[in-house]
Amino acid sequence: MASTVRRARPPNMDLARLIEASGASHKSLALRINQLAHAAGMASDYSHTSVANWCRRGMTPKWPVPRLLAQAIAERLGRPVTLADIGMGEPTAIDADVGLDFPRDPAGAVRAATTFWRSVNRRDFMAGSGFAASAFATPVTRWLITPADDSAERRGSHRVGRADLDELREAADDARRWDSRYGGGNWKASSVTACLDHRAGPLLQGDFSDEVGRELFSVTAELSRLAGWTAFDIGEHSEAQRHFIQALSLARAGGDVQLGCYVLTTMALQALMRGFTSEAIDMAQGAFSRARDRAAPRVLAFTKLIEARAHARENDARAASRALASSEDLLDRARQDSGDEPGWIDFYHHARLSADASEVFRDLNNPKAALAWNQRAAAMQPGVFTRSVGMRLAIVGTAHLQARDLDHGLRLGHRSVDILARVQSSRAKDYVREFNTALTPWRREPAVREFAQRTRRELGVTA
Repeated sequence: MASTVRRARPPNMDLARLIEASGASHKSLALRINQLAHAAGMASDYSHTSVANWCRRGMTPKWPVPRLLAQAIAERLGRPVTLADIGMGEPTAIDADVGLDFPRDPAGAVRAATTFWRSVNRRDFMAGSGFAASAFATPVTRWLITPADDSAERRGSHRVGRADLDELREAADDARRWDSRYGGGNWKASSVTACLDHRAGPLLQGDFSDEVGRELFSVTAELSRLAGWTAFDIGEHSEAQRHFIQALSLARAGGDVQLGCYVLTTMALQALMRGFTSEAIDMAQGAFSRARDRAAPRVLAFTKLIEARAHARENDARAASRALASSEDLLDRARQDSGDEPGWIDFYHHARLSADASEVFRDLNNPKAALAWNQRAAAMQPGVFTRSVGMRLAIVGTAHLQARDLDHGLRLGHRSVDILARVQSSRAKDYVREFNTALTPWRREPAVREFAQRTRRELGVTA
């Protein structure tokens, strides 16, 4: 029989009353729980005795069985039933290290990821915890040593097929589109965590060939990276960091080195945006070196871009320019290369490089170069790349302020607020804060005071 966590407590009368109201026998309820568990890819053999123990002895089955129990009773009652309704509340306290594990084998990778996904949607998940650059040390080291596992084949109770992979890819495509348009805080982008827990997790515990398994691990890794990106975008840095670590682990399990390179580059971006620029440089350079012969030029070009941005944050103009030139050369190669490229990197092209180069030189306090690069960047559609357009306006506006052009800078600042007021993104607001800081020399000007009041009123942003 499936294991149960014993706890010293009186009979669970809430559960007993709900079961009686539902009209279900203990035997039929146990059968339905087993069916739900098997459908989710979990082994389960609960019996009427198990249900009786939960009621009479106050015992609690291991998570996520309480959730399945609530679902089974809800089906009988025809209305929602919460964990509190059945007297089981939330599962036991969350391990502070959940999501930070980076196991050495694919089976361990699946266990670590699914355990994290079951925890991440809880109301009390890591409340108050923050980003720790040191938590990246073991994952980065292990990936650099072994970026690809040998086999992804698995034997399980339910067969995973192409239709399952297509469903996950479609979920990833949808999340990318909604994130770009509305920011990581929109409901569609943030629903990726539910997809990971309820769809991807059970599939990873299914039955699949090496070929299907590699694709399954890869698309799930990309979903995990997207979940991390949306959390990063709304300022949930501890959650984002854990999603990125699991994405890197799953990419390795699938033998997808170029996706691993991309995930590690995203981790470097998070590190630099949290102020750990030296660590970000190491991570970006490590990702590039490890994937140099195994990733598409466009993937490597993005890695060099993030390295350039990290060097700029360290005020190293020479190193930043060198990395930026390497990124541009790699994009030229990508244009000439007729080979296949992963769809998740199609956003990175010369126009995007030019836009990011503006930020590089803004950080280097070189407004002339920043504005010159901006002239090379193509216009982006606000309805498609809403957040990016708003952030770019704030970056270019800041460059104009650095060039002592207050009027032009303020015009762009107001346009940025017009757009970002429609986006749920704390990362985007950071760019407005940087713009406000650049306004400091003119803080007594009426137009500047008016702008500061507007950002406080509409975005909740202060200087």
